[in-house]
Amino acid sequence: MIRQCHNHEFEVIYSIINDAAQAYKGVIPADCWKEPYMSRNELRHEMDEGVVFWGYEEDGRLVGVMGIQHVQDVTLIRHAYVRPAKQNQGIGGKLLSFLRQQTARPILIGTWADATWAIRFYEKHGFRLVSPEEKGRLLRKYWSVPARQIETSVVLADQKWFEGRSL
Repeated sequence: MIRQCHNHEFEVIYSIINDAAQAYKGVIPADCWKEPYMSRNELRHEMDEGVVFWGYEEDGRLVGVMGIQHVQDVTLIRHAYVRPAKQNQGIGGKLLSFLRQQTARPILIGTWADATWAIRFYEKHGFRLVSPEEKGRLLRKYWSVPARQIETSVVLADQKWFEGRSL
């Protein structure tokens, strides 16, 4: 079942993110990796900045989370993570499909360039990589991330975003 996460589930969200983010260790640039991957303060800040988490619940337990954030004229999909034991079972796809229905705006997703599994996941769901030049502009406009993260990330966009660019 997909449902909005509640404030009292903060520690569960934090746990899911950091458990699943272990996949980045040794893959993303070493100077971008830290333990925990996302601190409690960072997570609180993201939520204070408008990231709303939705979760996939199975047998009364959250096993996956995905955030949605409306920024200016687009919607961002943020912090998409599924517990490692539950990955490759369609949970991420169900969350993504659900969140896509929650907005009429173009959707953008940022991820690490070296996280090829994440890029493939989003491409499988109809998102396409934007150009490297466009990536930098978008990350600076819609995200608050360090310059090093901009250098080492990619942005994927839905069809609506690409169609809007040709107007």
